[in-house]
Amino acid sequence: MSAPLPDPVPAGDPVTTRSGLRLRVRPATPADEPALAALFAHVAPEDLRFRFLSAVHQVAHEQLAAMLRGDHDLTETFLAFDEESGAPVATAMVAAEETRGTAEVAISVHSGFKARGIGWALLAHVLAFARAHGFARLQSIESRDNRAAIDLECEMGFTMRPYPEDSTLTLIEFDLTGAAA
Repeated sequence: MSAPLPDPVPAGDPVTTRSGLRLRVRPATPADEPALAALFAHVAPEDLRFRFLSAVHQVAHEQLAAMLRGDHDLTETFLAFDEESGAPVATAMVAAEETRGTAEVAISVHSGFKARGIGWALLAHVLAFARAHGFARLQSIESRDNRAAIDLECEMGFTMRPYPEDSTLTLIEFDLTGAAA
């Protein structure tokens, strides 16, 4: 049973995680490159590997710049900030096809803020964004070893199937066409 989708949260409005942590989530801009770089400097090496599906020790300027070039319609990078400290604690990127049929999501959480419901809250935020933008399906390509992400996505109502080109990966999908409003 999938969780009900929330309404989109206006940029900068507070989001409260299941653990009670209050976040400010907003679309990132090119001026956020230092904050995004600082965040990725605090993402565990294994989580970086899961996020980029390859060994990454540091996220390069070119990668950061690409994440920040969202058109705010088909592609968006969100930053989540701890409301109390103002520190960047997570990011989510969503990128859709021009047909709006499929959008892909990728989330990273600061290692010092894991297990506090941030991934859940940010994925719910992205689901609401995807629904509001008329996307039919949201998907994530996960390493089969990334049990935490797979379990979270399945708990939220995503379905899982083998990834066609690589047996070490799995495709996790949420059908937004049948999602309750």
